[in-house]
Amino acid sequence: MRNSRALAAAAAAVAVLGLGAPVAVADAPVTVSDGGGVASPSNIVALPSVIARGGQLTITVDGCPNGGHATSNAFSRTHLTPVSGARGTSRGTATVNSDARPGSYDITVHCSGRTLTRSGAFTVIGGVRGGLGGSSTTGATPTDMAIGGGLVAAAVAAGGVFWMRRRAEKRI
Repeated sequence: MRNSRALAAAAAAVAVLGLGAPVAVADAPVTVSDGGGVASPSNIVALPSVIARGGQLTITVDGCPNGGHATSNAFSRTHLTPVSGARGTSRGTATVNSDARPGSYDITVHCSGRTLTRSGAFTVIGGVRGGLGGSSTTGATPTDMAIGGGLVAAAVAAGGVFWMRRRAEKRI
């Protein structure tokens, strides 16, 4: 019995970690040059790929050696700066708007006079809005009293049955 409980707990933990881990999906790297040798932006990666409203999103773009900017409906214009040591890669951090609606969003990168859009680059998930909720009344409501009374009555009845069975077992 203990082994099955431990196995079930381990399986649940693995499932939670596996489903909660964001997956980075990147477009195939494509470098296109015009006649002047200017590379086009490619391979836009947004991490994490699933983010809550108000969270920070890291955007990495290949083929953008001089920096540029990224835009989306979920965040304001974000500056991309070249990454030292990484040839032609730029990176920026965007903060997702706190009023962004849950769903999938595109990212458009403007770099060296070129534009690239990645559809469905990241997903915004909704959060819980805290507030007073049902706590605006003071004390227990009649419904709370009825539920609590029913639970106490069930506990007393179950305890009485248990006690009577134990008493009957001792007579044998």
